[in-house]
Amino acid sequence: MAANFMPPPATVHQAVQPLAFLLGTWRGQGEGRFPTISPFAYSEELNFSHSPNKTWKLNTNQPMHAESGYWRPQIDGTIEVVIAQSTGLAEVQKGTFDAEQRIVKLKSALVGNASKVKQITRVFKVGNEELSYVVEMATNLNDLQPHLEASLKKI
Repeated sequence: MAANFMPPPATVHQAVQPLAFLLGTWRGQGEGRFPTISPFAYSEELNFSHSPNKTWKLNTNQPMHAESGYWRPQIDGTIEVVIAQSTGLAEVQKGTFDAEQRIVKLKSALVGNASKVKQITRVFKVGNEELSYVVEMATNLNDLQPHLEASLKKI
């Protein structure tokens, strides 16, 4: 256990316990790119709790999008994540988690209400008191490739 790691409260459901290292609010900056858009920088706040995750433009603080969803970890190390975005996109992602390595790997099983987006993957890692992630996306015009990546600090 890291020196600054606080054990989760006793009220955490036993199925969520292996992912307790994600609980809390994380804030930082990231970069986005894709062949059909100009690269951009953004600020982000991720809240693994009961409120939505949200992003806003780095230079103007203008809201970009928000996400809300449910993480359904299983005892065998598999996980299902359901995400609804303010853009109308809905995702069902399936993957694995490793509580010791503090990593979650997800791949879309379903991307709903999307005429262009065909696949999304997400990898979350926690280390050195920082949450980093990479989101890759494939569309009907582009193969799977990096779209978003960020490093967030717990606040």
